[in-house]
Amino acid sequence: MADNIALDLPADLLIPASGSGPGIVLFQEIFGVTDYIRSRAQDLADLGYVVLVPHFYGRLGDPVVEEGGDGLPQAMGLLEELDWDRAVTDGVAALNALRDHPAISGGVGLLGFCFGGGLAYNVAAVADSKPDALVSYYGSALPNLLGLASRVTTPSLHHFGDSDDYIPLDMVREIEQAVTDGHDEVTFVVHPGAGHAFDNPSPMFHHEGASLEAWAKTVAWLAAELPTA
Repeated sequence: MADNIALDLPADLLIPASGSGPGIVLFQEIFGVTDYIRSRAQDLADLGYVVLVPHFYGRLGDPVVEEGGDGLPQAMGLLEELDWDRAVTDGVAALNALRDHPAISGGVGLLGFCFGGGLAYNVAAVADSKPDALVSYYGSALPNLLGLASRVTTPSLHHFGDSDDYIPLDMVREIEQAVTDGHDEVTFVVHPGAGHAFDNPSPMFHHEGASLEAWAKTVAWLAAELPTA
């Protein structure tokens, strides 16, 4: 759990080998803080980032749900129980708490997957002190958050698949128009053949080519927008 972090939620804190660096708040999928989310957190720490992973289900007992078909109904049920506004408040608090951590040298960004991608976008819109970068993978709440687009002034990178059964391609294009309109520092990538949650290693979701391509683009984009030493 995170030491020296003033946050009213369970959280994991990963410090890079250098002992300091820019920060990234990592926002979980609907399945909770799974081994997959922890592995991506470690990937970011290995790149030199100080990574904070809030457990947004902490007020619901901090469950971790089986990824894939068997766990999906339970995960959707947890999402219905979650107080979205409280989760946004928790996300803003996580951003501010990480900024105040002594290991931070540089800016602090947000990165989220699925549920977390939409939540991170909402946090970027309402935070008084804006994050320095935002990466959203197939943000599932984005169709309902497009009214906030004018308030997201942070440089951002969005990943979607063109074969997403949850967010159809026409909606993906509507999201693209909304988040890029009037924003020069938005990169929007649509991955051919990829469905929803394509970065998740579960066989139900995983698209190897899209996952590799998206992560390579994410690493390069973060190196430009939130460089480590």
